[in-house]
Amino acid sequence: MDFVSLLASPAYDFLRKDRHLKDQTILIGLGGSWAYGTNQEGSDVDIRGCALNSKEEILLGKDFEQFVDLPTDTTIYSFNKLIRLLTSCNPNTIELLGLREDHYLYLTDIGRELLANTDMFLSRKAISSFGGYANAQLRRLDNKAARKLDQTQLEQHIFNSIRNAACDFPGKYFPYPENAIRLYVDSAVNPEMDTEIFMDVSLTHYPLRDYKAMWSEMNSIVKDYARIGKRSKDAIEPGKLGKHMMHLVRLYLMCFDILERGEIVTYREAEHDLLMDIRSGKYLNDNGQPDSGFFEMIEELEKRLEYDAQNTSLPDEPDYVRINEFTASVNERIVKEQG
Repeated sequence: MDFVSLLASPAYDFLRKDRHLKDQTILIGLGGSWAYGTNQEGSDVDIRGCALNSKEEILLGKDFEQFVDLPTDTTIYSFNKLIRLLTSCNPNTIELLGLREDHYLYLTDIGRELLANTDMFLSRKAISSFGGYANAQLRRLDNKAARKLDQTQLEQHIFNSIRNAACDFPGKYFPYPENAIRLYVDSAVNPEMDTEIFMDVSLTHYPLRDYKAMWSEMNSIVKDYARIGKRSKDAIEPGKLGKHMMHLVRLYLMCFDILERGEIVTYREAEHDLLMDIRSGKYLNDNGQPDSGFFEMIEELEKRLEYDAQNTSLPDEPDYVRINEFTASVNERIVKEQG
């Protein structure tokens, strides 16, 4: 597809007319399936990019945040907002720094500077950011798959979702000893259940609000599953389910590149066939649900992520000094150029 000609079409006139974008845009690239290499015939074209803040916004502390055009699936982030998201290793934006060269449709000198300084954003924050997105994706899959499970299997799915969410607790809440909170499935004390989830908790001088927040997260997961039976089974679409499954695996693969090699690889050429097999439904069973082979694959990916979390050479935090210097340099140039 000729993406450059597509952007020149009237549908994208906002790129040339909107006051936040015209003359301010420094980077435009592909997003979504085209960026990952998992597009199919008829796949939508998602456009992502970055536009500089104006002199007024910089000096007055204002920020247009982002420009969104829904008809064309376009999102252009302000420079200041994009820097904040990149600093937290946000998966939806960090991928913009790892596109295939020909997937950058527009780049200015400042845009190239941003790409050249990609490494300053990479840190162990990727573990929680990508892990959090993966957990959310896995929970959606578990919710769909759980509709056809018996009580014991359902309880195990709930436990898996809670366990995945709990992996983020040490980084989000006040620290606690490794075995201070233990979750497991055992024979039920509830007469209406065969098995249920139990907790062993040993916390001392622990902030009440942090404990309440952890409990609320776990409680929300249980409530989500309690609503499963009330949902229409007709809402399950194998095509969408396969796409969810594919993106879950892709998130893990991108995270591995960051943690193991300090690289952002958005276009998944090496795993293209695997990802397309997942998307096309190869790992769905006769009931149209993720099969055991898929969940075994996810277990292996989770183990690899746990290993990487312990062994990555990335720093705990991004290079705030370089990030601040770069941000200040760019904004200073804008203020001077706009007089």
